[in-house]
Amino acid sequence: MSLLATIVSPINEIVDSLGPNDLPYSIPVHPNLVHLTIGLFSIAIAFDYAGAFYPLEKRVFRFLALPVTRVGFHDVGWYNVLACSIVTFFTVAAGFYEMLLAVPLPGVKTVLGQGAITTMLWHAVGGVALLLIIVAMTIWRGYLRFIWRKDMGRQVSWLYLFVGALILVVLGIHGSLGAWLASEFGVHITADQLLAAGANVQELLP
Repeated sequence: MSLLATIVSPINEIVDSLGPNDLPYSIPVHPNLVHLTIGLFSIAIAFDYAGAFYPLEKRVFRFLALPVTRVGFHDVGWYNVLACSIVTFFTVAAGFYEMLLAVPLPGVKTVLGQGAITTMLWHAVGGVALLLIIVAMTIWRGYLRFIWRKDMGRQVSWLYLFVGALILVVLGIHGSLGAWLASEFGVHITADQLLAAGANVQELLP
């Protein structure tokens, strides 16, 4: 908080209400929503893959007496990507709010040689880009489900599945930037911020 106090900013008006992690609440919201975004999108793509390869899998399901259907897999794929596109708006919004309150540790570089501000900017721009991509994927998935392939057993095209898998890789890379903000720069990490302020962590933390 001492670093925030030296900056002329409207944020100074709420400095007194911020905790040692530079947030008005104890646990950052953005990282938790990120896991929800990644989880929903991963499940959506995974189940659409399962639906696409259902003809190869159905004998196994029958042998195991599992009452699964191809349309059931695709239903899970559709509803999860739809939920993902909705949740990601909140993920990005929470990320920008918490980024405005971020106080990274000075003099630290990532393994790529980037400073805190550069890493935050790339993470922010990437987050908005991924939000738009996920929304576009949801619209694409909707057209596949309700218009283009509504009468077909396989609801999704191979191109959709390939792009979905590629986005999962990008999500992993983008998530690394966010992880570095916490692990390298101590952004919203209570212990790191207390140590940087010269406080005794053992006395202040339970």
